[in-house]
Amino acid sequence: MTDLAKTPLHALHLELGARMVPFAGYDMPVQYPLGVLKEHLHTRAQAGLFDVSHMGQIILRGENAARALESLVPVDILDLPAGTQRYAMFTDEHGGILDDLMVARLADDELFLVVNAACKDQDLAHLKQQIGEQCEIEPLFESRALLALQGPAAAEVLGRLAPEVQKMTFMQFGSVRLEGVECFVSRSGYTGEDGYEISVPVAQAEALARTLLAQPEVQPIGLGARDSLRLEAGLCLYGHDMSQATTPIEAGLAWAISKARRADGLRAGNFPGADRILAHQRDGVAAKRVGLLPSGRAPVREGTQLVNAEQQVIGEVTSGGFGPSLGGPLAMGFIDSRYATLDTEVFALVRGKPLPMRVVRTPFVPQRYYRG
Repeated sequence: MTDLAKTPLHALHLELGARMVPFAGYDMPVQYPLGVLKEHLHTRAQAGLFDVSHMGQIILRGENAARALESLVPVDILDLPAGTQRYAMFTDEHGGILDDLMVARLADDELFLVVNAACKDQDLAHLKQQIGEQCEIEPLFESRALLALQGPAAAEVLGRLAPEVQKMTFMQFGSVRLEGVECFVSRSGYTGEDGYEISVPVAQAEALARTLLAQPEVQPIGLGARDSLRLEAGLCLYGHDMSQATTPIEAGLAWAISKARRADGLRAGNFPGADRILAHQRDGVAAKRVGLLPSGRAPVREGTQLVNAEQQVIGEVTSGGFGPSLGGPLAMGFIDSRYATLDTEVFALVRGKPLPMRVVRTPFVPQRYYRG
């Protein structure tokens, strides 16, 4: 445990009674005394504060920054307007997903990236190797913390500190002064709820967190509820529901490939693995990610094999658990495309016994992003 990194809010987590666990090389709060179930439901009902400072924040600068980054992702970066952000993926030469990330345009020549904690060092190395000569790359791993304020009361709560955030819509991004400190704020998150992600200088992170936690609607929320919230929202977790072994199409992320980068787009291809990814988009895939609802009350966990009525293996669960808002078990997994039609019955092999499951549409719980 001694070699685990700590976020700037580590002492606050301990003070709040968090149960800490190793996660992506960090000592992170999995839950607080409220408990995962109540933390989850509180976020859906009011507002939860998450410490996501383990994520990697990176700035790209230079007149060629957008064009350079666009060469690494199947996403339209050149036409990304200032003050907005977009979901993206780094792909490899085989079309596999190296990581998923958020990209925001701060200014004409400045981009702000948020990448996954477990991938941030390799992502930084990838950027430097591939486009380091085309733009300036500045990691903010040590200088900035990242907070997520999520839930239907988030806009009212953050609006007390900066009224202008209430006018932002989903995926808008800007520099906002909170408690006298310049922060980067996006109206986005990983819970399916309305909310914000706030990049704050390390020295002011704890003070801002305490101010937010002092609001009557806000409770601290750990990784346990973060995972059940994102699963109900049908959101992928890197290394589980997508990986270097899966293309964006197999992972059900075709929507994230920008129109301009598709086969008939203005800037078609010209990203790593484009031929395979665009072929998958054109011809379909042998297996794909789907939502799954188990019958009964028993959760079906990651790694569980999926079989057909003849007990032939047709897939595997990649995320699974109990959905507190759904009121029952839920899962996502990769499955032979012949069985991926909605309402198809498949079976999970739980302790050697086939448990019936049904292929369903995601999200399992409606997303409530604020679009104005």
